[in-house]
Amino acid sequence: MTAPESSRAEQVSWYFYDWANSAFATTVVTVFLGPWLTTVTKAAADAAGFVHPLGIKIPAGSFFPYVISLSVLAQVLVLPVLGAVADYSHRKKQLLGFFAYLGAGATLGLYFVDGARYLQGGVLFLIANLSFGASVVVYNAFLPDIASTDRRNVVSSYGWALGYLGGGLLLAMNLALFSQTASLGLSAGHAVRINLASAGAWWAVFTLVPLFGLRNRQPAARLRPGTHYLAVGFRQLTRTLGRVRLYPQTVVFLLAYLL
Repeated sequence: MTAPESSRAEQVSWYFYDWANSAFATTVVTVFLGPWLTTVTKAAADAAGFVHPLGIKIPAGSFFPYVISLSVLAQVLVLPVLGAVADYSHRKKQLLGFFAYLGAGATLGLYFVDGARYLQGGVLFLIANLSFGASVVVYNAFLPDIASTDRRNVVSSYGWALGYLGGGLLLAMNLALFSQTASLGLSAGHAVRINLASAGAWWAVFTLVPLFGLRNRQPAARLRPGTHYLAVGFRQLTRTLGRVRLYPQTVVFLLAYLL
């Protein structure tokens, strides 16, 4: 039994956001950006092999791991508050579109990261990865709207499955392109940049499916008059952190995610 006022078509459109954004996780985060951004960073390094973003001395080979860590820290600070905001918002679809297209746009911008533009690459990845996480938080906030309690695990699993399929499909196409650079007259670097941009294009195009198929609803919980979304978000985050010691397995999971 589906949730009230929900339809099978709306659930399918929800699945497609996993299909859309998983290309970023596979093509960009897992395979291509790390080696490429490291190559670009080393090209910009001084004679001792260091770069100096904002005056901070960093080994060129460590720049990408530092950017990953910084993006995760930003997610830790922002996403719990955003989750609470999404629960109270009646404009979840607009929030989803904003973060999805901010992330997709930043990912498309990775095409222009070459030469010694390592700092541009780091900033674009920070924006893309934070937007990716934020959009997934909003995406998950739709689940109670489109599936009843007894169906949420099943519906969520279908979304995960379609995400793996979409992310894997684009990655396979990108690996095929990379393996044929010589016959296509492309340099390896140009092929990598095409692949990075393709993830942004994939993300942007397939996000249209949930944006057209999902519907905004009135939130189950209403804000008190004079209360701001952010205030509620921080209050819920504080309450959650105060109770987290009661769930040791959750603490272990969160630590594993951060590490």
